[in-house]
Formats: sequence, structure tokens, C-alpha cells
Amino acid sequence: MNSNFPRILSLLRKEKGISQKDASQQLGVSQSLLSHYEKGIRECGLSFVVKVADFYGVSCDYLLGRSPERNGATLEMENLKDPSTQKELPNPKTLKIIYKKKILFCSLNILFDILSKAGNSRLINEISSFLYLAVYRMFRVVFRINKKNKNEMFMVEDAIANQSAQAEMIKTESTANIISRGILPKKYNEPIDSSQVQINNEMLEQNYPEDYSALLNLIKNCETDLTNPE
Repeated sequence: MNSNFPRILSLLRKEKGISQKDASQQLGVSQSLLSHYEKGIRECGLSFVVKVADFYGVSCDYLLGRSPERNGATLEMENLKDPSTQKELPNPKTLKIIYKKKILFCSLNILFDILSKAGNSRLINEISSFLYLAVYRMFRVVFRINKKNKNEMFMVEDAIANQSAQAEMIKTESTANIISRGILPKKYNEPIDSSQVQINNEMLEQNYPEDYSALLNLIKNCETDLTNPE
């Protein structure tokens, strides 16, 4: 059995709001054995995995950590929503949130479009990893607001997750910088079409008329915060 199963087994029970004793009775095992399964001390058979999947209404792939979705679905690009098509009705409580979300979306649209034109897949991967980690770290910050949220949702312990993610962000940013400057030996680096990365205000306004203003505001806001710390 893999290391994900004990964590997910414990998470599902806690989310269902039942004790280990109740769960063990309904799953047809002793409480001590279920405790060992949840702690990863003992490995169960496949028949028990199927029984757990039926009991909690999830897929075996989810239980084994093969899919992050409970129905075992694999995320395909065509299933992702296009943020540009989503319409939101602002109100006084959500106006600032919508504004910031749109600033980020428009700025990322420009960033990834320019990256695609530059034509270096490794650079795209490094920058994507950096942004993934930034969202991951902030999601865990929000997750901690409610003390009742179950830490079993994550594989990495909270105590080390932030530092590990921060270290990985430093690594990916460093690698992206090296790639963008052409410092890596050619055999390790794809060529970058620098002619497609000639960035100036006129180019941005011409190529990204709907997103241009958002990026400029993001730059301004960031540099204001950097130069005028509270």
C-alpha cells in the first residue's frame, strides 16, 4: 500500500464525523486494525480498499492517491474553465476580490503568451512551478483560518510545508533566471527566440489591449509596496 492511503483513510473518516470505533464496525474490522491502517503501521488487502471506497463514496484511485478528485477523474485541459468567459456580478463585499483576481488573470495571460512565443518549455515549466507553489502556500495560509479543517488533506506536514515550498520557489526562480540569461550550457538548454520577447509599453498595448492596463497596475502596485513598506 502506498503512503497516501493512511492519510486519506483518516481524512475521510474525520470528514464524515464518525469515530474510529464506528468506522471499524461498519467496515467489518477491529478498531485496533483500523487504527493501524490509518497510521500506516499495517497494510490492508485490496478487498478492504474496495469496501472503504464504497463506504465513503469515493474511487479506489482517490484512496490510493492516484487522483486528487474523489471520483477518480483525471484533469484534462478541455475540462478546465476559461476564466475569461466567467461573468461575476460585483457587490460591495466582493468588488475588491474580483478586481484583484482580474488583475492577476490578465497579467498571467500576458506572461504565458510571451513565454509561449519565446519557445522554451523548460522556462515555462520553471515559472509555472513557481506560481503553483505561491498559490499552494497561500491556500495553506487560508486553510489554517479554521482550526477544524483536517490536516490530512495534505501529504506534507504543516510545520515543514511552507519552508520546503519557499526553498523550492527560490530554486525554480534561480533556474528560470539562468535559463532566461542563456547561462546554461547549450546541451542543457533549449534555444529562446529573443526576438519574440521585445517588451515595451507600445508592444503591450498593441498586442494585449484588454490586459495591458492590468499588468501595468500590477507592476505599479508591487513596486509601490516594495519601495514604501509599511
